[in-house]
Amino acid sequence: MEDKINQVAAMIAKANRIVIFTGAGVSTESGIPDFRSPGGLWTRFDPDDFTIDKYIKSKETRSKMWKLLLEGGLMADAAPNAAHYAIAELEKMGKLNSVITQNVDNLHQKAGNSPSLVYELHGNMQWLICLDCGKRCSVEVMLQKSIEEDNVPGCRNCGGILKPDVVFFGEALPQNVLKQATYTSQECDLFIVIGSSLVVYPAAYMPQYAKRARAGVVIINIGPTEQDELADVIIDHYAGETMTKIMKRLKT
Repeated sequence: MEDKINQVAAMIAKANRIVIFTGAGVSTESGIPDFRSPGGLWTRFDPDDFTIDKYIKSKETRSKMWKLLLEGGLMADAAPNAAHYAIAELEKMGKLNSVITQNVDNLHQKAGNSPSLVYELHGNMQWLICLDCGKRCSVEVMLQKSIEEDNVPGCRNCGGILKPDVVFFGEALPQNVLKQATYTSQECDLFIVIGSSLVVYPAAYMPQYAKRARAGVVIINIGPTEQDELADVIIDHYAGETMTKIMKRLKT
């Protein structure tokens, strides 16, 4: 473990264009359950309610989602952990090109990463988007409006249907974000995967793009991933503790 920490710290010290790729294993350390784990979303709600077709067609489905938001069940109060702060520190050091994340919890931004450097492949649960006019608004603001009016609010701009600004089943990933994530993966000199088993595509193509561009690849994850063969260094350990040790070593 210590030898690997030293190796990754040396790779970061040498690199100038680092891409960090994060998955659910980072969010779980902030107390956000994986969707499929005990207490996760799919243990409390039917995944069929999160298809875009059903959400649009069913007022009952939209009411279920709003109930979930009102209960605070979609990570509004979660706080960044040591891994998030370490990644933000890499940006302050001028090492970070981008953060590509499969998470929808807004925690990279809360930790201090510039929103312009965070590519959210699956969206951000702190925002709502109108399916009619495309206007975005804050979940927090609309929740207060919902409490005051005791109903599921419509878009303030046009009265249309609001949905969390995340990718539902049946929806494509945001193409502009995917394009930017692909480009930055191809241009980096070090690609660090943190807390992802790399099984969900097209997100899991990103380390492959980096490897083809001859970037170094590091994987920090509990358990094996689908792309361990790409990695120059694999650390099978917790994200926060590992990143804290790496950053400490980097400074010595």
